[in-house]
Amino acid sequence: SERMPDLVVLDLGLPDLDGPEVCRRIRESSKVPIVVLSARTAEADKVMALDLGADDYVTKPFGPEELLARIRVALRRVAEESTSESGRATFGDLTIDYDRRRVIRGADEVRLTPKEFELLTLLARNADRVVTSRAILKALWGAHAVDQPEHLWVLIGQLRKKIEPDPGQPRLVVSEPWVGYRLVTVASH
Repeated sequence: SERMPDLVVLDLGLPDLDGPEVCRRIRESSKVPIVVLSARTAEADKVMALDLGADDYVTKPFGPEELLARIRVALRRVAEESTSESGRATFGDLTIDYDRRRVIRGADEVRLTPKEFELLTLLARNADRVVTSRAILKALWGAHAVDQPEHLWVLIGQLRKKIEPDPGQPRLVVSEPWVGYRLVTVASH
């Protein structure tokens, strides 16, 4: 049938398939969540697929729980997007007030610079999904900045100092090596 599935799990390692191209084609006509599977060494493919619209990735070898957790996150996101977005989001003891551009941790307001707030907002609106460094650089500084990752490293460091209980062991804004960053709301196993 021609009906779109509720979710696509796409293996980037299939020999007769150009995974990133499949992502691009699906995205042309559908917002269906796409979770890609890839080998640990295939960073470039993961990044390309994510930049073309995949929602998340799982690295081989992986356990079924990890894949199911990523699928649940992707499906929950679709459900949340269909309801209207309120002006606030809460992650543990951190509350982001989009309308007033304020961030509260526990009882205290956290003073963020405009760029720090933009970064946090971008990660929060994609909570539990990895956002590629390239996508963040482009969103915050424009297309010319995609080759200047040091801007992002500095900003991530500043943001972690302000919102992480222990910036040296980040639990909220986590790095996905060679790929990007993820704002974690579900405790990983």
